[in-house]
Amino acid sequence: MTYIFAQTALLPSGWKADVRVVLGADGRIESVQGEAVRGADDQAVPLLLPALSNLHSHTFQRAMAGLAERRGPSGRDSFWTWREIMYRFLDLLDPDDIEAIAAFAFMEMQEAGFSAVAEFHYLNNQPGGAAYADRGELAARIAAAAKTTGIGLTLLPVHYVQGGVDGRPLKGGQLRFANDLDGYGELVARCEAIVGAASTDTGLGLAPHSLRAVPVSDLAEISGWKPDLPLHMHIAEQEAELAETQDVLGARPMEWLLANHDVRQRWCLIHCTHMNLRETAALAGTKAVAGLCPITEANLGDGIFDGDHYLQNGGRLGVGSDSNIAISTIGELRQLDYSQRLRDRARVVLADPGGSAGRKLYDLASSGGAQALGRASGAIEAGNWADLLAIDPARAGLHGLAGDMMLDAYVFAGSQTCVTDLWSAGRHMIRQGRHVARDAIAARYKSRLTSIMDRL
Repeated sequence: MTYIFAQTALLPSGWKADVRVVLGADGRIESVQGEAVRGADDQAVPLLLPALSNLHSHTFQRAMAGLAERRGPSGRDSFWTWREIMYRFLDLLDPDDIEAIAAFAFMEMQEAGFSAVAEFHYLNNQPGGAAYADRGELAARIAAAAKTTGIGLTLLPVHYVQGGVDGRPLKGGQLRFANDLDGYGELVARCEAIVGAASTDTGLGLAPHSLRAVPVSDLAEISGWKPDLPLHMHIAEQEAELAETQDVLGARPMEWLLANHDVRQRWCLIHCTHMNLRETAALAGTKAVAGLCPITEANLGDGIFDGDHYLQNGGRLGVGSDSNIAISTIGELRQLDYSQRLRDRARVVLADPGGSAGRKLYDLASSGGAQALGRASGAIEAGNWADLLAIDPARAGLHGLAGDMMLDAYVFAGSQTCVTDLWSAGRHMIRQGRHVARDAIAARYKSRLTSIMDRL
């Protein structure tokens, strides 16, 4: 058994003092005791929270940091110009690079307070598009990186067929993503074996990339596969995507999806940036999760998600680090909230009347992330995976606060220095703010990144 004694903990019933959490050998929370007495062997922490799940990540893009921030010589830079840089970059990467980058990004996620991640994994082939002898070669590298770091993983193999809604062929860097429906079925089967050989908290989901990359017939087929698994998909991400979908399918992306598919709780729809009020309310009513990546969406100039109307209609959401340009749990929550304030020129837009913004955001991201990953987590209660985050707000000069006000201070004025410890399914991977294997993971990443930069 492992015993954690928290001076204060955020439980499903609210804030409680003197909480003792007992972790079983299986990585789950065995019991939660309030008004407890600290045991001699307890790990003592100031403040214990349910750790967040990162619901959307492309780990290989972590190594692109700094490569796409130069303005082009003419025209207007956008997601589409950034994407061309990304395609050229990924063609440099071999399996060893991909594993080392993933391990470094996973480590950073844990140090930032993410205990688990949904890896939206679309690197399927060799540079140029030739298949690996093992269809799951690169998916296995992602699983190996998760094992090295101890992070919880929901592996999302991606289906990617075409270069646009009109069915134009893939080219250039996109060829590393390519498969057909039969090949995708084989990839999913291989990933099932990979997940089956991993830690017991490792999960699997399906990921038809987007309406621009997947034929509607394939989406209809895949959405019927394995109905107990999460299904993730990019949608309504870019204005050009809206126009093309309207031209080809006769409807806006979210409008078309909701009219043609039974979108329910298993679905996690990534970005959802460009929706009208009717679509926003309709998506909220499905109980699907809107997967928001506010730092990446800001970095790419995508636009602002309408969180205000979405939450007014009872919508569910979570956050992800996507391109991993900067990995931060509270950074994602803060960017989401501040984007609403800047758009509406008003303060505390997303909180309930009389309520705390930090608490609202953290609760939403806890439950939404767990739902999106299909992971029994998101709350400190018996039976859940022991995905736990210990913080010390005093490390960021935040003193004398309690309850929701303390969480507000952490979200809006805190920093990563507040993180002291993190457990992923009971694996105690962050101690005093540092990953237990940081030196080896960072050294391997540095070596591989140096080699990549020499190939640029």
